[in-house]
Amino acid sequence: MNAQQFLERMAATANALDLDQHMDLISKDVSVFGVPGFDVIGYNDWLNQCRHEFENRLLKQVSYKGLNVLAETPERIMFKSVETVEGADGTVNSNGIEFIIQKEADGVWRVSQERVLPADELENDIRRGAL
Repeated sequence: MNAQQFLERMAATANALDLDQHMDLISKDVSVFGVPGFDVIGYNDWLNQCRHEFENRLLKQVSYKGLNVLAETPERIMFKSVETVEGADGTVNSNGIEFIIQKEADGVWRVSQERVLPADELENDIRRGAL
């Protein structure tokens, strides 16, 4: 699996509101940094948020634009992309995200770490043409 294919699966499972398939892309040991108001978000936080959004059909569309692979080994890929989440209520939120995905013991690639990029870092990446 490459980073682009992974992002396509992340978006497809979210857009299908398929909680089981979406959460199968998330490591049980995931750490998410950079979300305002939270130090670190873990697997159960992610699961509860997705369950709430999917069951209540709060998502209209999730998409990713741009891809900058920062490092890659056969077992791990670090990359950045811009995630856009459109809500059923018409809201649109875009954030730069730095992902680390890794192949886990069962052979499945999952997000092990995610960092929401600060606005200045995202602007710098876009200005440099990296995203």
